[in-house]
Amino acid sequence: MTSYPHLHKQPETESDWFDALAALARYLRSPEGCPWDQERTAADFAGFAAEEVEELCEALASNDNDHVAEEFGDCLFTLMACVAAAEAEGRFTLGNALARAHEKLVRRHEHVFRSDKAATPEEAMVSWQKIKAQEKAEKQRKKSDE
Repeated sequence: MTSYPHLHKQPETESDWFDALAALARYLRSPEGCPWDQERTAADFAGFAAEEVEELCEALASNDNDHVAEEFGDCLFTLMACVAAAEAEGRFTLGNALARAHEKLVRRHEHVFRSDKAATPEEAMVSWQKIKAQEKAEKQRKKSDE
């Protein structure tokens, strides 16, 4: 294995590779990393992520699975670079974002986790939209209380 300063061991599992990608994004922003990456903001990387998603969609339409995997990796890395910048800016951490995403998706999939499960895609969408609307109303209530 080639030695890379952001890797402490050869990645083997999905979790290892996820950690390696996060470590690479952070390393590129470090003093030993890349001057270009160091100057980018979370907002910059978010814009790049939108471009990468377009490329992923094009790859999916082409049915070239090697290209799809490459573009998916590009999307994921760009999001990791976004979070590395956000951490440096004091906005949020990767752990916080992952926890919030997990909590939100479990909450919005009430139709999966409750006893009366959705039987059709339409029932699932109705449940999702209802919960999403409730969350939006709660956010607006909190804003108006401030």
